[in-house]
Amino acid sequence: MNKFDQEEFNNFILENNVIGFFKEPIKLKSGRMSNWYVNWRKPTNDAFLLNEIAQYIISWTEQLFSTKNLESKPDCFYGVPEGATKLAIITQHEWAKQSENYAKGSHSIPMGRAKPKEHGDPKDKYFVGLPHGKTIIIEDVTTTGNSLLKTIDNLKEAGIRIIAAYGLTNRMEKRDDGLSVSEAVKAKGVNYLSLSNALELLPKAYAKLQPGEEIAKAIEEEFKKYGVQELKLL
Repeated sequence: MNKFDQEEFNNFILENNVIGFFKEPIKLKSGRMSNWYVNWRKPTNDAFLLNEIAQYIISWTEQLFSTKNLESKPDCFYGVPEGATKLAIITQHEWAKQSENYAKGSHSIPMGRAKPKEHGDPKDKYFVGLPHGKTIIIEDVTTTGNSLLKTIDNLKEAGIRIIAAYGLTNRMEKRDDGLSVSEAVKAKGVNYLSLSNALELLPKAYAKLQPGEEIAKAIEEEFKKYGVQELKLL
């Protein structure tokens, strides 16, 4: 297995147009207006690229464990419904196949429900198959982290042991309560770790795409208002 390379992963993001700019600000899922976006939908809808992302997650997990930034290796990867569902399923499948104990009954392939099921077994309320064992949650993009926090609550209610939460990209914004996503997740007893972040990606994306000074100034203002720290693009 290849060692995780941060620069390589950042270049993968740029080459596959995951990050980009809007001339006019748009409303994000968080409700905030922004002149830039992070959209993992296209690469995670491509079978080849989806597998590449899964391999990045696996190599990153191995590296985190080897450097003691992860307390133990996971038994299961679980995606925040619905954005990271496909990615988590593929990652879990690849992780299982690469495990020494891979055999019948050794690994589950869990999936979450975007809306809770109102009938049947209470254990199936939020899940189409529960995670088994030590679990890592995967989210694609975190802004305020509300979907991730809700997922943590649902897993804890089901008695699942969560050893970490991953974000493919952290927008590096503070929530309305003043906490960063990492701090809000930590308050629930879970470590949040991101494979990439806006502070590293935005200068690279701006240099590559050259969207103009007006957009750069608008994004700098966004970070003054919401950022965990200010960002300079000009």
